[in-house]
Amino acid sequence: MKNKKIIFLILIALTLGFIIYDSTSLPSAKNLEGNFKEVAVYRNENNTGPINRVYAVTVESQVWDEMKKYGDLMPYTKYGTTTVYFFDASQKAPDKLAPAAPHFEAALNSGCLATYSKDQNGEVSFKKSSF
Repeated sequence: MKNKKIIFLILIALTLGFIIYDSTSLPSAKNLEGNFKEVAVYRNENNTGPINRVYAVTVESQVWDEMKKYGDLMPYTKYGTTTVYFFDASQKAPDKLAPAAPHFEAALNSGCLATYSKDQNGEVSFKKSSF
């Protein structure tokens, strides 16, 4: 009887340990090269329809694969859209984003390195030198 309780407690401890390890070892933007920094965010206030998210992010180098991975890590809602604009960290980036495209001032187009977007159907698009 005592052995069964000990085995049961060990199994519970192992299960909890695995859950904690699994939830803390999830990939994040901090694990990516390029020193990504989110400088502006827009999310529409419509909670009854599609959620549209737009992000402006600075990056220190042109690490294209890492930029796509960063975009994949961003929140996405089914039937909504997520757009991430990547800007060179050494140039000016937008501090405010608009709800409709173009989401930022045209004067900042030269600093935009790439655009990641995920549309209403979950289709991903990644374009280098978008402007």
